[in-house]
Amino acid sequence: MTLTQAVETAPNLPEDSARSTPQAMPLDVRRRVSALARTSRLLVACDYDGALAPVGGDRRRPAPEALRALRELADLPGTVCAVVSARPLSDLAVLSRLPSEVRLVGAHGTEFDTDLTIDPDHTDEGPGAPPADKAAALELLREQTDATAILYIGGGDGEEPVFLGLAGADAGVRVGPEHTVAAHRVADTPTAAALLASLAVERRSWVFGERPTPIERMSMLSNRSSVALVGPDARLLWMCHPEPDSDALFAEVLGGRQAGRFAIAPSHGGRPLGQRYLDDTMTVRTRWSRLEVTDYLAHHTPAGRTDLVRVISGVTPASVEFAPRPDFGRAPVRITQVEGGLCVDGAEYPIVVRSPGVEWDIDHDGVNDTARAVVHPASEHPVVLEMRCGTESLDAAVASETERRRRSGAHWSEWLNTLTLPETAQALAARSALTLRGLCTPTGGVMAAATTSLPEEIGGVRNWDYRYCWLRDGALTVQALVSLGSTEEAEAFLDWVHRVVGSLPGPEMLRPLYSLRGTDLGPEEVVETLAGYAGSRPVRVGNLADHQVQLDVFGPVVELISRLSRARGHLADRDWELVRSMAEAVARRWDEADHGIWEERDEPRQRVYSKVMCWVTLDRALSLAERYDRDADPSWPALRSQIADQVLEQGWDETAQAFTTAYDGPDLDAASLHIGLSGLIDPADARFQATVTAIEAELRSGPTVYRYHRDDGLPGGEGGFHLCTTWLIEAYLLTGRRAEAEELFKHLVEAAGPTGLIPEEYDPFTERALGNHPQAYSHLGLIRCAQLLDEFV
Repeated sequence: MTLTQAVETAPNLPEDSARSTPQAMPLDVRRRVSALARTSRLLVACDYDGALAPVGGDRRRPAPEALRALRELADLPGTVCAVVSARPLSDLAVLSRLPSEVRLVGAHGTEFDTDLTIDPDHTDEGPGAPPADKAAALELLREQTDATAILYIGGGDGEEPVFLGLAGADAGVRVGPEHTVAAHRVADTPTAAALLASLAVERRSWVFGERPTPIERMSMLSNRSSVALVGPDARLLWMCHPEPDSDALFAEVLGGRQAGRFAIAPSHGGRPLGQRYLDDTMTVRTRWSRLEVTDYLAHHTPAGRTDLVRVISGVTPASVEFAPRPDFGRAPVRITQVEGGLCVDGAEYPIVVRSPGVEWDIDHDGVNDTARAVVHPASEHPVVLEMRCGTESLDAAVASETERRRRSGAHWSEWLNTLTLPETAQALAARSALTLRGLCTPTGGVMAAATTSLPEEIGGVRNWDYRYCWLRDGALTVQALVSLGSTEEAEAFLDWVHRVVGSLPGPEMLRPLYSLRGTDLGPEEVVETLAGYAGSRPVRVGNLADHQVQLDVFGPVVELISRLSRARGHLADRDWELVRSMAEAVARRWDEADHGIWEERDEPRQRVYSKVMCWVTLDRALSLAERYDRDADPSWPALRSQIADQVLEQGWDETAQAFTTAYDGPDLDAASLHIGLSGLIDPADARFQATVTAIEAELRSGPTVYRYHRDDGLPGGEGGFHLCTTWLIEAYLLTGRRAEAEELFKHLVEAAGPTGLIPEEYDPFTERALGNHPQAYSHLGLIRCAQLLDEFV
């Protein structure tokens, strides 16, 4: 297409179009602004006359709103701003009065305010000469800044070649009514200023994240097939479908409103008065003055279907906003009001909302629909909203809402009544047990946590997807439930392990983690459009750790079989075969370097914890053989001794006066406490007691314990790990330091959120929770410590 043809076919405003106002930015422009705000490196370039200064009248004075927006944009990370003008550079600098962060290009793109390395291909004027036009200057700026997208706003003469040169994710915006090849248009300079201001607001939100809900204040809903997180103000912050490790349908916690929103609040405003779980259930109630919202995931629904039930009760009107955003907000959504509720199009599965009698208003923003309503509950007549994923049916459920809520509560409370809970922190141990069971799925797979990419450092890159089943985490989770008296989850998990091992050529080929269904993970990817929690990016889906070598995974599985066999009074034949498989895997690979429990994305090392877990595999296998009269491989006793001897000789470092991370250095790791916690060495041994003291001195910070302080190949830092805190509590108890154990356990209890949930980490300096939530490790560690505090009286 030639420039003339492009101009003739371009969209144009009617000649009698009224002047646009900043509040009347065209829908297509607003849509494009939202997309540009989420690009990794953005170049924002404007013409001076037309874009910044009005055409006609005094063209020397730029609009203050436009200059302010450019300054705000230039201050943001990953954002470069430039003014590209026909005016001489000297004139441009005087008129604009912009800070040095905004680049100035004058004289039709031939004068730059910074030194540039000129590519001769940009010009026919010879090597070292500047570009001869604004389009070439813009391309040079793109190369220099590594921009992934350009926004160019122009309203003067000579803009069409610039617009014609834009491609891909770029966007061109013409100011004024002239014919143009630009994809978008605004009516005048004030509207262009509004565009820049809107972009600055959205990009700041994307770069730094919207003000997020504190991690520990989010409460988990579960029916074991699905999980969801609800904020303290009853906003649905996180939910995936059809599996907990599927793409998110609501991801507000990672991307703000753009990533999905289902909010209920009093129409008159006001702050929530509190939130709690209904006793011994996974049903959450949020309360305001004269209004309550009760949320639960219904049980006894068909496979592949999830029903989120939201009951609004009280005596005051409530405002409801419903905006599902499938595929982490990347799939456009259409919402249609039908008899009895809403139908949603845009996901790979059907979604409906049953809401008899509710009148919805549906807005379209050019990409997605949002449904809003005001409902009027009465004291005896609550309003019930049912979001159903995986069905098109809006028929009434067979059971009443009251009965469905009772059944859902009974699923949890009746199970909880079968457990033997510790006396220490009993209520919190009960909530931890419910949480662990809520992470156990019908497939037998166990989630390490309910979320992905909640950060280990605010604004950092240590953001991982924990929605999968790790052999280690899953075994430890169900082992904690066995210790409380529930074996159902352990039996299901071992079924899952048997299926996974049966699909492999040999047990030594086990990966550290799999999907909840026991299949390999897809490639790890980054969701570029999400801002991340408090601006912490990247947001990751998948986990590269599934390709690592982690030789500690066998020990927890055999330990689980040992504990489960004691609980049920016998050792199943197929479980003994699994034990033999785990021992064979250890025999073949125990002397290899590996990535270890912390899955460091660095070179493998000969790690003490991994060797200890290999020893545990053989030690528990031999104990099982003796206890249940099974034939142990005759090589196991000697190999067990060989591993122990090597760990005691090469794992001890005289300089550190401790058992260290690995054989090759003096750095410390909280996981090395397992040399005593596992029984490889007597806790009374002076070397173990010295290790406890060294880890306390270097890795404990007030109420928490860090994993390590070494360089692990990733930028930034992290908080203390609650699991490591529980290991030190156990080590204190084993070495006769009960007072220190009680003090540290008190801090762990205080780290729980208002509804009793605990995330992965805690930052003692900012005093805020970090990491994915709720974290199985944290809750199983709390249960273990409470039991030990009862035992070590």
